[in-house]
Amino acid sequence: MAQESSSLATKRYAVVTGANKGIGYEICRQLASNGILVVLTARDEKRGLEAVQKLKDSGISDDLVIYHRLDVADPDSIVSLAEFVKNNFGKLDILSLDDQVITSSNLTIPIYLIKIKHKVNNAGIGGVALEADACQRAFEQTGEFPSGEQVWAEIGTQNYEMAEQCVKTNYYGARGMAEALAPLLQLSDSPRIVNVSSLLGLLKNIPNEWAKGLLNDVENLNEDRLDEVVNEFLKDFKEDLLGSKGWPTYLSAYVVAKAAMSAYTRILAKKYPSFCVNCLCPGYCKTDITANTGPFTAAEGAENAVRLALLPDGGPSGCFFYQKQMLPCF
Repeated sequence: MAQESSSLATKRYAVVTGANKGIGYEICRQLASNGILVVLTARDEKRGLEAVQKLKDSGISDDLVIYHRLDVADPDSIVSLAEFVKNNFGKLDILSLDDQVITSSNLTIPIYLIKIKHKVNNAGIGGVALEADACQRAFEQTGEFPSGEQVWAEIGTQNYEMAEQCVKTNYYGARGMAEALAPLLQLSDSPRIVNVSSLLGLLKNIPNEWAKGLLNDVENLNEDRLDEVVNEFLKDFKEDLLGSKGWPTYLSAYVVAKAAMSAYTRILAKKYPSFCVNCLCPGYCKTDITANTGPFTAAEGAENAVRLALLPDGGPSGCFFYQKQMLPCF
C-alpha cells in the first residue's frame, strides 16, 4: 500500500481540452510519450473515445491516456472534470488549454482544449465563418497566414453572435478552467500552465490605445480590468463601431480574446508565483482551424507547447513564446 501511494505521488498528470484532433491531440500524444498520464478531453464523447483509441493503437500505453468529457463554456462541465481529477489523482501537474474545432460545411470554429499536470490552454472559437477554399487560395498566393481587410472580406464573415461566443470560449472558458483547477495545481511539486494563444493577440494588433494601455499595465492588471476591455469591445462590436473605436476589423474577436488570454497569463503568473505559467503561439499549423493551410504540422505546433509544459523548475513564467523564441512583450 505504501509503495502504491508513493507511485501516485510521483506520477505526473496532465489535462488537455478539445484534444480529439489537431494540436491538442498531438499534445496528448507527446505528453504521454514522456510518461505523463493525460486526460484527453472533448465535448463529443464518441470523438474523444476514438481519439484515445487511436493513441493506444499508435503505441501509447493503455494506462497513460483516458477520456473525460468537457465543455469549457459550461461551468458544471468544468466542475465535473475538476472533481474527476481530484478523486482519481489528488492533484494536477499540467493544464493545457488548446483550440477545439467544430466543422460544419464551410464553417470552421476552433473550440477549446485543456491538459492536466502541466496545464496547457489552447482554446478557441475563431469568431468567423471561414470559406475554406478562399483561405487555401490566399495561402497558396503568399505562403503566409492571410492578412489584410480586403483579403479577409473574401475569406470569412463575422457577426456579434460569433464574436460573443469566441470571447466566451477563448478567454472566459480558459479562465474558468484555470480558476477551477488551480487548487489541484497547487498540490503539485511542479505545476505548469500553458495557454495556447496567438501572434494575432499581440498588442500591436489592437489599434485601440485605451485597451492597449490597460492590457500592458502589468502592475495594475487584474481580472476586472480585463473584463472592462472585453466588455467595451463587445459593446462597440454590437454597435458597429469597431473601426471608429480602434478595434481590429477582421478576426476581431479572436484577436481581442487571445490578447486577453495572454494578459491573463501574466495575472496567473503573478497570482501563483510557485507555478510556471506561460502562453505561446504554436505557429501557423495545418489543422481544421486553418482550413489545413500553413507551413507547420500539428505535431510541430504541439512540440512547442509541450516544451513549455515540461520546463524545469525555475524557468520563465508570465511570458509569451513564439515557437522556441520568447518575445520581449505582449
